[in-house]
Amino acid sequence: MSVENMVAIGSDHAGLDFKLIIRDQLIRLGFQFIDAGVPEGTERIDYPIVAAEVSQLIQNGSAHYGVLVCGTGIGMSMAANRFRNVRAANCSNEAMARLARAHNDANILTLGQRLLGPDLALSILEVFLSTPFEGGRHQGRLSLFN
Repeated sequence: MSVENMVAIGSDHAGLDFKLIIRDQLIRLGFQFIDAGVPEGTERIDYPIVAAEVSQLIQNGSAHYGVLVCGTGIGMSMAANRFRNVRAANCSNEAMARLARAHNDANILTLGQRLLGPDLALSILEVFLSTPFEGGRHQGRLSLFN
């Protein structure tokens, strides 16, 4: 399978339930995944460690997309965006996911398990993974990041 169908997924302890649900959905959608972060049964892990692991998988080309889950999605987004060529977007609805991909070429989706229901999280995920980057006028803005 090509790297375009590879998703690096990780969570801290506050996002573990969603990570498991998302993992199953990725399989249903035909994606492969690399599971990073807190393993099942682990009590606690700091989100910057997980964000770094997923971000590095994006950087080195092992995965095309990433999904990070914590309590709010905010911490994961902040930690992931420290890495060069990582564009993490914390999305709380489908419109944000669509625009993050179409206009910003976001490559990591962050979600907050404490703020979203599982059905909404899966819907956001599907929109994120299915929306292409529009390029054009948006490409020039991305060049300003580097």
